[in-house]
Amino acid sequence: MNNLQNPSNDKLPRYIQVNSTLEFSRLVCALERAPRVSFLHDHDGQKILSVQMDVLKEKPIVYYTPLEHYGHYLCYGIKGGKEESEIVDSTSDASKLYSPIVRIKSLPKTLKPGNGTLDRYQPIELEDMSSLAKLTWGFEEVPFPLFLFPHNDKWLLGVFMNFNEEGTSYFCHVVLDQDPQKPFMKFSLTNGLNPTFAENPSEHGYSYVKIIRLKDTHPLVDYGHLQN
Repeated sequence: MNNLQNPSNDKLPRYIQVNSTLEFSRLVCALERAPRVSFLHDHDGQKILSVQMDVLKEKPIVYYTPLEHYGHYLCYGIKGGKEESEIVDSTSDASKLYSPIVRIKSLPKTLKPGNGTLDRYQPIELEDMSSLAKLTWGFEEVPFPLFLFPHNDKWLLGVFMNFNEEGTSYFCHVVLDQDPQKPFMKFSLTNGLNPTFAENPSEHGYSYVKIIRLKDTHPLVDYGHLQN
Protein backbone atom coordinates (compact mmCIF):
# COMPACT_ATOMS: atom_id res chain seq x y z
CA MET A 1 0.00 0.00 0.00
CA ASN A 2 2.77 2.46 0.87
CA ASN A 3 4.53 1.85 -2.44
CA LEU A 4 2.05 4.12 -4.21
CA GLN A 5 3.22 7.04 -2.06
CA ASN A 6 6.93 6.24 -2.12
CA PRO A 7 8.77 9.21 -3.69
CA SER A 8 11.39 6.85 -5.13
CA ASN A 9 8.71 5.61 -7.54
CA ASP A 10 8.22 9.12 -8.94
CA LYS A 11 9.95 9.24 -12.34
CA LEU A 12 8.42 12.57 -13.35
CA PRO A 13 10.73 15.51 -14.16
CA ARG A 14 12.39 17.70 -11.56
CA TYR A 15 12.52 21.39 -12.52
CA ILE A 16 15.48 23.46 -11.25
CA GLN A 17 15.69 27.22 -11.77
CA VAL A 18 18.85 28.92 -13.03
CA ASN A 19 19.74 32.36 -11.77
CA SER A 20 18.69 34.41 -14.80
CA THR A 21 17.72 34.37 -18.46
CA LEU A 22 21.37 35.07 -19.30
CA GLU A 23 22.44 31.93 -17.43
CA PHE A 24 19.83 29.94 -19.35
CA SER A 25 20.99 31.45 -22.66
CA ARG A 26 24.56 30.42 -21.89
CA LEU A 27 23.34 26.94 -21.02
CA VAL A 28 21.57 26.36 -24.35
CA CYS A 29 23.89 28.35 -26.64
CA ALA A 30 27.47 28.93 -25.48
CA LEU A 31 30.15 26.52 -26.75
CA GLU A 32 27.53 24.23 -28.28
CA ARG A 33 28.07 22.74 -31.75
CA ALA A 34 24.48 23.77 -32.39
CA PRO A 35 22.32 25.61 -29.82
CA ARG A 36 19.82 23.47 -27.96
CA VAL A 37 16.08 23.95 -28.44
CA SER A 38 14.30 25.87 -25.66
CA PHE A 39 10.77 24.85 -24.69
CA LEU A 40 8.18 27.41 -23.62
CA HIS A 41 5.38 26.19 -21.37
CA ASP A 42 3.52 26.73 -18.10
CA HIS A 43 5.13 25.82 -14.79
CA ASP A 44 3.77 26.72 -11.34
CA GLY A 45 1.48 29.35 -12.80
CA GLN A 46 4.08 31.11 -14.93
CA LYS A 47 5.56 30.83 -18.41
CA ILE A 48 9.08 29.42 -18.50
CA LEU A 49 11.81 28.41 -20.92
CA SER A 50 13.17 24.94 -20.16
CA VAL A 51 15.71 22.38 -21.36
CA GLN A 52 16.41 18.85 -20.15
CA MET A 53 20.09 18.34 -19.28
CA ASP A 54 20.25 15.04 -17.41
CA VAL A 55 18.44 11.92 -16.23
CA LEU A 56 18.72 10.77 -12.61
CA LYS A 57 17.56 7.15 -12.30
CA GLU A 58 14.99 7.60 -15.12
CA LYS A 59 13.93 11.00 -13.75
CA PRO A 60 14.44 13.88 -16.23
CA ILE A 61 16.34 16.83 -14.76
CA VAL A 62 15.10 20.03 -16.38
CA TYR A 63 16.60 23.51 -15.95
CA TYR A 64 14.48 26.59 -16.52
CA THR A 65 14.11 30.35 -16.30
CA PRO A 66 10.92 32.46 -16.17
CA LEU A 67 9.95 33.93 -19.54
CA GLU A 68 10.52 37.69 -19.81
CA HIS A 69 8.64 38.28 -23.06
CA TYR A 70 7.53 36.36 -26.13
CA GLY A 71 9.56 35.81 -29.27
CA HIS A 72 10.72 33.08 -31.64
CA TYR A 73 14.39 32.78 -30.64
CA LEU A 74 16.58 33.14 -27.59
CA CYS A 75 19.57 35.14 -28.81
CA TYR A 76 23.04 34.92 -27.20
CA GLY A 77 26.24 36.73 -28.08
CA ILE A 78 29.32 38.50 -26.78
CA LYS A 79 29.86 42.20 -27.43
CA GLY A 80 32.79 44.17 -26.09
CA GLY A 81 33.86 41.11 -24.10
CA LYS A 82 30.52 40.91 -22.27
CA GLU A 83 27.67 38.46 -22.77
CA GLU A 84 24.32 39.59 -24.12
CA SER A 85 21.00 37.78 -24.20
CA GLU A 86 17.57 38.71 -25.55
CA ILE A 87 14.47 37.18 -27.06
CA VAL A 88 14.07 38.07 -30.73
CA ASP A 89 11.90 37.25 -33.75
CA SER A 90 14.61 36.74 -36.38
CA THR A 91 18.10 35.27 -36.78
CA SER A 92 19.43 38.10 -38.91
CA ASP A 93 22.62 38.80 -36.92
CA ALA A 94 25.14 36.14 -37.98
CA SER A 95 27.45 37.05 -35.08
CA LYS A 96 24.92 35.72 -32.54
CA LEU A 97 23.76 32.23 -31.56
CA TYR A 98 20.05 31.40 -31.54
CA SER A 99 18.08 28.82 -29.59
CA PRO A 100 14.70 28.15 -31.27
CA ILE A 101 11.80 28.54 -28.86
CA VAL A 102 9.22 25.76 -29.22
CA ARG A 103 5.87 26.61 -27.62
CA ILE A 104 4.10 23.74 -25.87
CA LYS A 105 0.38 24.37 -25.55
CA SER A 106 -0.18 21.82 -22.80
CA LEU A 107 2.31 19.52 -21.10
CA PRO A 108 1.47 15.80 -21.00
CA LYS A 109 1.43 14.23 -17.55
CA THR A 110 4.84 12.66 -18.18
CA LEU A 111 6.45 16.12 -18.47
CA LYS A 112 4.77 17.73 -15.50
CA PRO A 113 6.87 18.09 -12.33
CA GLY A 114 6.84 15.22 -9.89
CA ASN A 115 6.60 15.23 -6.12
CA GLY A 116 10.20 14.23 -5.58
CA THR A 117 12.63 11.36 -5.53
CA LEU A 118 14.80 9.61 -2.98
CA ASP A 119 17.59 9.36 -5.54
CA ARG A 120 20.42 11.86 -5.16
CA TYR A 121 23.68 12.74 -6.85
CA GLN A 122 26.54 11.44 -4.71
CA PRO A 123 29.18 14.13 -4.18
CA ILE A 124 32.82 13.56 -5.10
CA GLU A 125 35.00 16.43 -3.95
CA LEU A 126 38.06 17.04 -6.13
CA GLU A 127 41.27 18.56 -4.79
CA ASP A 128 41.57 21.37 -7.32
CA MET A 129 40.17 22.95 -10.47
CA SER A 130 42.82 21.20 -12.56
CA SER A 131 41.19 17.90 -11.65
CA LEU A 132 37.81 19.31 -12.65
CA ALA A 133 39.24 20.40 -16.02
CA LYS A 134 40.77 16.96 -16.60
CA LEU A 135 37.30 15.43 -16.64
CA THR A 136 37.06 16.91 -20.15
CA TRP A 137 39.99 14.76 -21.31
CA GLY A 138 39.23 12.82 -24.49
CA PHE A 139 36.33 15.00 -25.62
CA GLU A 140 36.78 16.82 -28.92
CA GLU A 141 34.31 19.41 -27.71
CA VAL A 142 33.35 20.23 -24.13
CA PRO A 143 30.18 18.13 -23.63
CA PHE A 144 28.92 19.50 -20.34
CA PRO A 145 28.43 22.70 -18.35
CA LEU A 146 29.67 23.29 -14.84
CA PHE A 147 26.98 24.19 -12.34
CA LEU A 148 27.63 26.72 -9.59
CA PHE A 149 25.51 27.19 -6.48
CA PRO A 150 25.83 28.15 -2.82
CA HIS A 151 25.95 25.66 0.03
CA ASN A 152 26.22 26.99 3.57
CA ASP A 153 28.93 29.67 3.41
CA LYS A 154 30.74 28.18 0.40
CA TRP A 155 30.15 27.76 -3.33
CA LEU A 156 30.18 24.40 -5.09
CA LEU A 157 31.30 24.20 -8.72
CA GLY A 158 31.10 20.92 -10.58
CA VAL A 159 29.65 18.59 -13.15
CA PHE A 160 26.91 15.97 -12.90
CA MET A 161 27.92 12.68 -14.45
CA ASN A 162 27.65 8.92 -14.22
CA PHE A 163 30.14 6.28 -15.23
CA ASN A 164 27.54 3.83 -16.49
CA GLU A 165 23.89 4.38 -17.36
CA GLU A 166 22.50 2.01 -14.74
CA GLY A 167 24.71 3.08 -11.86
CA THR A 168 24.92 5.93 -9.38
CA SER A 169 25.07 9.53 -10.63
CA TYR A 170 27.75 11.77 -9.15
CA PHE A 171 28.44 15.46 -8.61
CA CYS A 172 32.19 15.90 -9.16
CA HIS A 173 33.04 19.29 -7.72
CA VAL A 174 35.39 21.71 -6.04
CA VAL A 175 34.57 23.94 -3.07
CA LEU A 176 35.10 27.69 -3.52
CA ASP A 177 35.24 30.31 -0.81
CA GLN A 178 33.31 32.81 -2.96
CA ASP A 179 31.33 33.22 -6.15
CA PRO A 180 33.87 33.60 -8.99
CA GLN A 181 31.53 36.10 -10.73
CA LYS A 182 32.68 34.96 -14.18
CA PRO A 183 30.81 32.69 -16.61
CA PHE A 184 33.61 30.51 -17.99
CA MET A 185 36.47 28.37 -16.71
CA LYS A 186 39.61 28.76 -18.86
CA PHE A 187 42.30 26.08 -18.89
CA SER A 188 44.98 24.31 -20.89
CA LEU A 189 45.79 20.63 -20.54
CA THR A 190 49.24 21.16 -22.06
CA ASN A 191 50.95 24.03 -20.22
CA GLY A 192 50.52 22.95 -16.59
CA LEU A 193 48.91 26.23 -15.54
CA ASN A 194 46.01 26.17 -13.10
CA PRO A 195 42.56 26.91 -14.55
CA THR A 196 41.20 30.42 -14.08
CA PHE A 197 37.84 32.12 -14.52
CA ALA A 198 37.14 34.23 -17.61
CA GLU A 199 34.56 36.75 -18.84
CA ASN A 200 34.40 35.15 -22.29
CA PRO A 201 35.89 32.25 -24.29
CA SER A 202 37.83 34.40 -26.76
CA GLU A 203 41.50 33.97 -25.84
CA HIS A 204 43.23 31.57 -28.22
CA GLY A 205 45.22 28.59 -26.99
CA TYR A 206 42.83 27.67 -24.19
CA SER A 207 39.86 25.40 -23.68
CA TYR A 208 36.71 26.67 -21.98
CA VAL A 209 33.82 25.25 -19.99
CA LYS A 210 30.72 27.34 -19.40
CA ILE A 211 29.51 27.90 -15.84
CA ILE A 212 25.79 27.97 -15.05
CA ARG A 213 24.76 29.67 -11.81
CA LEU A 214 21.63 28.31 -10.17
CA LYS A 215 19.11 30.46 -8.34
CA ASP A 216 19.36 28.32 -5.20
CA THR A 217 21.27 25.35 -3.82
CA HIS A 218 20.82 22.31 -6.03
CA PRO A 219 18.06 20.20 -4.46
CA LEU A 220 19.26 16.77 -5.62
CA VAL A 221 22.79 16.53 -4.20
CA ASP A 222 23.25 14.30 -1.15
CA TYR A 223 24.85 16.93 1.08
CA GLY A 224 24.97 14.51 3.98
CA HIS A 225 27.87 12.80 2.23
CA LEU A 226 29.98 15.91 1.65
CA GLN A 227 33.49 15.33 2.88
CA ASN A 228 33.66 18.67 4.71
